[in-house]
Amino acid sequence: MTSSGTNPEGRPAVSESAGSPAWELLLPAVSAPARTRGRSLQAALREAVRCGRLVPGTRLPSSRDLAADLGVSRGLVTEAYEQLTAEGYLRSGRGAGTWVGGAVRAAHPRARDLAPRTPGARADFVAGTPDLSLFPRTAWATAHRGVLAELPHQDLGYPDPRGLPRLRAALAELLARRRGAVADPERIVVVSGVAQATTLLGFALHARGLPTVGVEDPGSPQHDALYAAAGVATVPVPLDDDGISLGPLYDSDVRAVVTTPSHQFPTGIAYSARRRAELLDWARSVDGFVLEDDYDGDFRYDRAPVGALQGLDPDRVAYAGSVSKSLAPGLRLGWLLVPEALADEVVERKRTMDLGHPTLDQALFARFVERGDYDRQLRRCQRAYRERRDALVSALDEHLPGTEVSGIAAGLHVIATLPHRYGPQERFLARLAAAGVTVRPLTDYAHARAEPDEKRGVRLVLGYAHLPETRIRDGVRLMAEAARD
Repeated sequence: MTSSGTNPEGRPAVSESAGSPAWELLLPAVSAPARTRGRSLQAALREAVRCGRLVPGTRLPSSRDLAADLGVSRGLVTEAYEQLTAEGYLRSGRGAGTWVGGAVRAAHPRARDLAPRTPGARADFVAGTPDLSLFPRTAWATAHRGVLAELPHQDLGYPDPRGLPRLRAALAELLARRRGAVADPERIVVVSGVAQATTLLGFALHARGLPTVGVEDPGSPQHDALYAAAGVATVPVPLDDDGISLGPLYDSDVRAVVTTPSHQFPTGIAYSARRRAELLDWARSVDGFVLEDDYDGDFRYDRAPVGALQGLDPDRVAYAGSVSKSLAPGLRLGWLLVPEALADEVVERKRTMDLGHPTLDQALFARFVERGDYDRQLRRCQRAYRERRDALVSALDEHLPGTEVSGIAAGLHVIATLPHRYGPQERFLARLAAAGVTVRPLTDYAHARAEPDEKRGVRLVLGYAHLPETRIRDGVRLMAEAARD
């Protein structure tokens, strides 16, 4: 191989052999600034081997020839050969030249998006998502700048696994004021949402020798997998009009149960005062725990929200909440109030799991809470979601007359029971799917296999918080048209 000088543009030219597609990959590298040219050449050679442009067994030009063809120093090429030989991409032998090694397998990199989506839906009533356009970008950016300016250097180190003291103090005040919780900052753990809180509690229960946990049926479909990840099995416990059924709960032999007492998901009921007291009596009688998921407790539209169950017995109730419904689930930010008996195990598991939540995010949210921005955001969301719930109820009454909306006026979803004439349920759902309307029936949230109760009509769980009022009305109209087809 010999150099052929420079081309008319003044760039290094290569010989016919060096001008093969594989060697052309190196030309941009040698055009890099002198201080980064060596690293760029190594990266280009490495990528040529990885992607299969240089196949195993290919003999490379001598360092002298390749340097001449590329118009760089021989030392630059020699260093690149030596580095890639040390990494296993190339192989060489005394007097035998340099060859592409056989250890590399061509990779096919791709970045898939596994986030939950409902592509192609003309109307999406799946529950659980807030309106992400309500995220307070301006206030959040202001808080971010303020935190970066004032955060002490030492706070950028590994944090207390429970969370920054500043945020735990702010959360204690917030939860006591808004949710009636007994919020000792020493018993607050900042977590990556309720999902991580659930897993941490599962590990703590497992460590105490509790192999099972009761879950509301119907209830959140995520609980089974989250507790299973901690080695704890779930036991479905049915509901009645007051909340979780006490008879089946006692019969289940579990000593911990997951509940959503302020606004049961998905049925939408609120536990009665009597059932709340009975549930705590059960926990004391079995030396057990109630795990309270307060997923949307701030959003009540007909009266002030009922306070957290945890406030009645903080030694028996673990309380979890997050900003997923009030700000955005992508922030992965939540909190867990831990009973003293579970605190050490939960904190140790949090430490070994991730060494604590990101400090910058914690300081930012602390400032957001301290300055009243979070209260303003809650009021903004509450107004919007109340209006959208009203729009949904009105649209159902207009386009699907006879539909019964059940559950308290709260949260981000309703239960809609359609008249018998729209059944059977499977046929109705098939028609909606064909029309591009995404909904989920109540039976989808049953832990035990449940068949539609045709006597009660088609029962749907309809989320509305993420939809503007016009799309709510249009979506219900599409449902009605599909039902008539």
